[in-house]
Amino acid sequence: MELKYIGIIPARYASTRFPGKPLAPIGGKPMIQRVYERVAAILPEVAVATDDGRIADAVEAFGGRAIMTSTEHRSGTDRCLEAYMKSGSDADVIINIQGDEPFISLAQIEAVKNCFNDSTVEIASLARPFDRARGFEALFDPNLVKVVMDDNDNALYFSRAIIPYIRGHEWKEWLDTAKFHTHVGLYAYRARTLGKICRLPQSALEKAESLEQLRWLQAGYKIRMAYTEEPNFGIDTPADLEAANKYLAEHE
Repeated sequence: MELKYIGIIPARYASTRFPGKPLAPIGGKPMIQRVYERVAAILPEVAVATDDGRIADAVEAFGGRAIMTSTEHRSGTDRCLEAYMKSGSDADVIINIQGDEPFISLAQIEAVKNCFNDSTVEIASLARPFDRARGFEALFDPNLVKVVMDDNDNALYFSRAIIPYIRGHEWKEWLDTAKFHTHVGLYAYRARTLGKICRLPQSALEKAESLEQLRWLQAGYKIRMAYTEEPNFGIDTPADLEAANKYLAEHE
């Protein structure tokens, strides 16, 4: 039987670095509208999960669907679960799309969807080969999450540290010695699995690295990784917004 999918876009108004980010204009449209329209081009059901009436009003103004959720959620994953439960959807798989990626690649969403062609897959995400041209300092950045996979493309571990460690080589030789992968924060979960992982307590590894997905791995869940070569354009600061508007002007 063909699986049904729903895309849920968690969107909060509060942000330390960029308050009101989902409503920031990109090419005359709120950022959240740009994300929504990209996702709706590939998924039959889409909803924005928010805790702020201003975002909900903006979504409904452009004809999208907004679902109000609690202000107490620990993560976008928890917000996705509440939105899914309120949506009335019978989708088998929920895809969690970042609300600050106005140019999200449709191919990346499709790659994560395709992971569920394997009936054993419960959670899926994305990995990208690290571009050696960026240099070792970029790989060392703790904000760039690294991931290693097993031979079946299941994640073995995610870390802010560089993994794998290359023994017997100077760090300057590492990029020429091994292939590194970084994590792209696009997730998908079977509906039955999403409910289970949201009930898990925080784990020791999650607390150590501040990475939610380590809670799931530590509890014994597998995360199937798809691969992408395409870039992602996340908006974290007003400077990023300026760059996004420039990018749009050059590519429209």
